[in-house]
Amino acid sequence: MKNQRSNRAQRPERPASALPADSLAFSFSRAAELVEAVLGGANLTEVFEAMLARHADWSDATRGAVRDLAWGTLRDYGRGDAVLRCLLHKPLPEAIHALLLVALHRLETRPEQAHTVVNQAVEAAAAMMAPLKGVVNAVLRNRQRNAAELDAELGADQAAYYRHPPWWVERLRASFPQDWEAALAAGNERPPMGLRINRLRGGVDAYARELEELGFACRRLANDALVLAKPVAVAALPGFAEGRVSVQDGGAQWAARWLDLVPGQRVLDACAAPGGKSAHILETAAVELLSLELDPVRSRRIADNFARLGLTGEVRTVDCRAVAKWWDGRPFDRILADVPCSASGVARRHPDIKWLRRADDIGRFAAQQAEILDALWPTLMPGGKLLYVTCSVFDEENTRQVARFCARHPDALRIDIDGRPESQLLPDADHDGFYYALLAKRA
Repeated sequence: MKNQRSNRAQRPERPASALPADSLAFSFSRAAELVEAVLGGANLTEVFEAMLARHADWSDATRGAVRDLAWGTLRDYGRGDAVLRCLLHKPLPEAIHALLLVALHRLETRPEQAHTVVNQAVEAAAAMMAPLKGVVNAVLRNRQRNAAELDAELGADQAAYYRHPPWWVERLRASFPQDWEAALAAGNERPPMGLRINRLRGGVDAYARELEELGFACRRLANDALVLAKPVAVAALPGFAEGRVSVQDGGAQWAARWLDLVPGQRVLDACAAPGGKSAHILETAAVELLSLELDPVRSRRIADNFARLGLTGEVRTVDCRAVAKWWDGRPFDRILADVPCSASGVARRHPDIKWLRRADDIGRFAAQQAEILDALWPTLMPGGKLLYVTCSVFDEENTRQVARFCARHPDALRIDIDGRPESQLLPDADHDGFYYALLAKRA
């Protein structure tokens, strides 16, 4: 897989007019386009959003089917890729290779539909590259006939077995000798759907009862996040348009609590998009909030979130490291530094990350994080607190990053979080992977 953006994602779509839009073959073909783009280095979310923008007429069912197939295929890419290495004797066109990955994923997850899966994959191949429909049929049937032998081979292939790159597996194994396999397994599952209740517009218990009355079972986490037993469409959530609730992972909802907010404080969210943590801060306490974001499109999303939730905060589009461009010299009581990172803790939501990242990317992220921390520290008042956050599970971005920062800044004091010097959340059934460390500036 290439480690750079490819202009494949900007190519015109292959015509699929011969396939009914409500057919599995149609969903296979469109999911394969997304997978092909990612294999060329494109961002999965971006190419999917671009596809949807071109097809406003698609039904919710079609959108959901294409998304589920593409995301699932890429979560399982390590396994699908290994299968094709065993079954293919010469390279196929990238479009057909991607189609086979999608069909293999469906065979694994829906074995009871094997006949339909093969038939519909062949139909998709016929619409895409008719001369190769026989090859698609042969490969998929070989996978079925030789299942036991292939599965034995896959068990010895680390990427196929864990569905993560080997370098990723080894880093987790070294850092979390007791929990690494559970974290990898969770990273291959569909993510939970967490909800954050806007306390300015209602209580958590009341909203939970409302969900239960609608038949949406949920559980409440220690930080008051609600996790749905099964995901639902956002439009089905009561009061979403009115700003009563937001979709936010339960692990992300610790930030506002651990910032130790007090009304009247001056607070900075330095890397704020898409704005969930900023909004949670404003829902938690009546503070003066400044939210910074480098990307203009993502900055607009923060403002849109504030508008839906009825919140007031200042949003500026600027690189937080360029302090002279945005800081007025008034120090902050609290700073949230939710820094850019490998996103290794949220890879099940963005499965392209597992296959586009490289081991040497982590050092580059760590260098950027250090620059951000060093730039922000002078803007924190003595006695103030900075909460360092990543959605990473790699030590270089987390524990070691904070240790290096404290070594450079003798006025930085580590503060325990719930009785621990730091909090590393690994992906599980309740939340994604996050890292938190709380620092105070000595007075």
